[in-house]
Amino acid sequence: MTLPPDFTLLQVVPELDTGGAEQTTIDVAQAVVRAGGKALVATRGGRMAARLESDGGRLAQMPVQSKNPLVMLGNAARLADLIRREKVSLVHARSRAPAFSALWAAQATDTPFVATYHGVYNAKSGLKRWYNAVMTRGDLVIANSDFTRDHVLKEHGLDPARIVSIPRGVDLARFNPGWVTPERIQALRAAWDAPERRDLTTFVLAARLTRIKGHATVIEAAQKLKAQGRTDFRILFAGDDQGRTDYRQELLAQISQAGLSEEIRLVGHCDDMPAAYMLADVALLSSIVPESFGRTAVEPQVMGRPVIASRLGGMTETVLPGETGWLVPPGDAEAWAAALKRALEAGPARLAAMGQIAANRARQLYSVDAMCAATLEAYERVLEARR
Repeated sequence: MTLPPDFTLLQVVPELDTGGAEQTTIDVAQAVVRAGGKALVATRGGRMAARLESDGGRLAQMPVQSKNPLVMLGNAARLADLIRREKVSLVHARSRAPAFSALWAAQATDTPFVATYHGVYNAKSGLKRWYNAVMTRGDLVIANSDFTRDHVLKEHGLDPARIVSIPRGVDLARFNPGWVTPERIQALRAAWDAPERRDLTTFVLAARLTRIKGHATVIEAAQKLKAQGRTDFRILFAGDDQGRTDYRQELLAQISQAGLSEEIRLVGHCDDMPAAYMLADVALLSSIVPESFGRTAVEPQVMGRPVIASRLGGMTETVLPGETGWLVPPGDAEAWAAALKRALEAGPARLAAMGQIAANRARQLYSVDAMCAATLEAYERVLEARR
C-alpha cells in the first residue's frame, strides 16, 4: 500500500492500556510507519505506549479520555496545535469523548476526519443518540464488523457510501502456534498454578473483569456440571479487574459458595495471550451484551483452539457452530453447562480437528495485515475525495 508523500496520521484513543480498539491503534500505526508515513497517537497513555514507540509511532500525551466539556475544549485546542505543527494528513478517532475534540480540531484545521465505530453504543434518549453520532460526522465511518455496520446504518440513517466494514485483525506473527515455546507455556502454568493434566479439559476466558463479560454465567454453568458429577475440567479467568475490586470479590465469593475453588481460578492480567491459548483446550467468550467484533473469539481460533461463545453480535460471524466452536444463548447457565459438557465429551482428537478448521478460516479472514491494508485504502479514498 503506497501512501501519499509526507503522510502523517493522528489517531485519538482514550488510553493505550488493553483492549481491541487499543490493539488496532497500535497495528495501524505500525502499518503507516512501514508504508513510509508518520504515526502519532494522542492518548492519556497506558501499558501499550512503549510498544507504539518501539514500532516507530509517537505518543502525544493528553487527557483525551475526559468527558469534562472544558477538558474536551482544551483537548481540541491541543489537537489543533498538534495537527498544524506536525502537518497531519488525516485524523482518526476511536472513541466518542475524544472524537468530539478530534472532530473540532479537524474542522478548525480543515483536516480529513475518520472514526471507527468499535462498539455497539446503546442510545436510550435523543441526547445519547446525538452523543453517539459524533462517530458518524466525519468523511468516513469504519465499522469493525458487518454487525456493527448494520447497527450504524439503522441507528443513524447514514448514507451507506459513507461507511465501510473492516473486520478487526489478529497479528498472525504474534498469534502463531509455531512461535510459542514450551517454556512460555510452562511459565504461565507455574504463574497460574495450573499444572498439565491429561485428565482435565482446560477452558480459558480472556476478558477484563466486568459484569458484561458473563463470568457469573460460566460459574453457574460449572456448578451445574459439577452437580452432574463432572470434575474433569478447569476454568481460568484471565483478565484485569481494572479497579473493579468489588466485582472481583463478588466472583470469588460466587466460586467459593458454588464449591468450585478447585475448578475455577482468577489468574489476573495476562501479557502472553498466545501462550495462554496454547495452554487451553477451549476458549470461552460469555458476554451478555453484543460484542461488535469479539477479538477474544478470533485469537484462540487462530491458535487452533475451538471457542464457546455467546450467540450475539460479531461472534455470530466469527464462530461456525459445530465446526469451529459452539454458539450459546447469552446468560443462559443451563445452555452454557450443556455447551461445556459437549466440549468435554468431544475429546482431544475432535477438539484438535475443530481447532485446525478454526485456524485455517480465521487466518484467512482476520489477519491484521488485511485489516491494515483495508484501513490504509480507506484513508486513500478519503484523501482522494478531498482532493
